[in-house]
Amino acid sequence: MLRRNFMKQSGLASAATFLPVTGFTMKNKPKFKMGLQLFTIRDAMKADPLGSLKKAKAMGYEDLEIYGFDPEQIGYYGYEAKEFKMILDDLNLTTTSGHYDFSSYFDKPDDELKRYLNSCIQGAHILNKPYITWPWLAPEFRTIENFKILSEKLNWMSEYVNAAGLKFAYHNHDFEFTDHNGQTGYDILLKETNPQLVKLQMDMYWVMHSSNKTPQQLITDNPGRFVMWHIKDMDKVSRDYTELGNGSIDYKEMLSGIDTDALEYYYIEQGSNFAKNSMKSIADSAKFFKKNLQQYL
Repeated sequence: MLRRNFMKQSGLASAATFLPVTGFTMKNKPKFKMGLQLFTIRDAMKADPLGSLKKAKAMGYEDLEIYGFDPEQIGYYGYEAKEFKMILDDLNLTTTSGHYDFSSYFDKPDDELKRYLNSCIQGAHILNKPYITWPWLAPEFRTIENFKILSEKLNWMSEYVNAAGLKFAYHNHDFEFTDHNGQTGYDILLKETNPQLVKLQMDMYWVMHSSNKTPQQLITDNPGRFVMWHIKDMDKVSRDYTELGNGSIDYKEMLSGIDTDALEYYYIEQGSNFAKNSMKSIADSAKFFKKNLQQYL
């Protein structure tokens, strides 16, 4: 698709008219860009990626964490990486991390994983995206012994990614905090991965949901490691996801006192359980975040 065609098709040239008023002056401008994990709006991105990005920009989102990499095309959301980068540039959006399908290679030879990783590195360089993130471990692999194997993989992968001029991180869910006779997978990962190379992306919802430590405690106990956060709320009854401000996590108390020294990027996320739909969800969460929480970040 030629640049002029998608500019015309999506109306990107007039995107400035959608820029939000956030209520911040230059004097109290936030330190970090307001980020969005695009998995939140995966249905909208599948149906209309250009229109969805434009709407997210209008809501105040400036930075993205992406998913859904195509290693054969070296592309994202149906576009080759170079084309997708032009779209982001025209909207003045950045992408700083990506979730990749490493779990599918967990039980395959390291050579196969390395070939896939090389494709991820190629795509990340094209997008000027600093972080490659391992986001998930399939249920059949979640044993203590496999967390030790995972730690070994994360160590060599992070060294390989760093040598390519990028950075590498691991993202948690709930299963890392499951007790295995006094040990958890997260205990193994924290102990056996290289803290200088394997950085951590904290999903604050899952820490509050399943860990016996708070996000503040984990950050204090592991200085320099938690370089990215996922921020999402917890339904007061079901404990499922919910829009920011609707749930039980007191982010105002948490963020007002948390150590942000290691933080580089954060992303608002909600994987499901939308009050209406995914686009309304990110709009509601953005509105609450800008009014109540962005002052701390």
